[in-house]
Amino acid sequence: MQHNYSQLNTNAIFRLIRDEDVFTHSGFDEKKNALLTIAWNPTDDQIITIDGKKYNFPKNSILPLTGSNTYSFEKPSEVTAWQFNREFYCIIDHDKEISCAGFIFYGSTEHLFIQLDEVYQNKIDLLFKIFIDEFNEEDTIQGEMLRMLLKRLIILITRLGKQQYNSGPEMETQDLDIVRQFNLAVESHYKKLHQVQDYAALLNKSPKTLSNLFSKHNQKTPLQIIRERITLEAKRLMLYTDSTFKEIAYGLGFDDPTGFSRFFKNQTGYSPSAFRKSNA
Repeated sequence: MQHNYSQLNTNAIFRLIRDEDVFTHSGFDEKKNALLTIAWNPTDDQIITIDGKKYNFPKNSILPLTGSNTYSFEKPSEVTAWQFNREFYCIIDHDKEISCAGFIFYGSTEHLFIQLDEVYQNKIDLLFKIFIDEFNEEDTIQGEMLRMLLKRLIILITRLGKQQYNSGPEMETQDLDIVRQFNLAVESHYKKLHQVQDYAALLNKSPKTLSNLFSKHNQKTPLQIIRERITLEAKRLMLYTDSTFKEIAYGLGFDDPTGFSRFFKNQTGYSPSAFRKSNA
């Protein structure tokens, strides 16, 4: 079942999905590519496959997913999900309100399975019921009401995610903002910019400052984040498209296929041809 809200004049899309027997998403489907997803598994553990890799989706947990992810659920009918596009609510334009961009969405942690304790389960369940009520109210302020509820949902899971995923010394707001800005910059420019100094220049920081900050908070190194993002996209292109290795190499900013092949093997232990063959 889907509850849908849309505005033709702005192309805004917001939907609430529940009890669907089929629920998959392809990051290469242009019609869906811009949708961010917040998936909630309120029942038993199940498997979710994201970009060709299987993960356990724990009971009573929430998982944020981006439009570029390709995913499917083992038991889709037991998943509740909120989906929205930039036109409905832009997390970057409203970052001062919710502080989630570059963390729960487009962050450097591979995937955030945010566990809900009993208190948060009750909060999310209550919000879900209010969402359902609001979808049944078709009036001139329905869109604003749904945006307000979505913002509340994002704030709740961002707050809980920071508690669960910020390891090491407690990260001050200023440090967290730099980490988030770096993650967003990588997401925007990884196809062209491959070096830490490129991103340091964008953020008006020195490469050493970035490296020290990430090390201080037990984060992956900036270079590791850049390389893992390039590798992830390369894998996705090999798994879900018929693009040649040459096309993939140039599309990801490499000067030649040989350099790309060497990079990919250093990152994964497989040559591009061996990776594609083993996942055929």
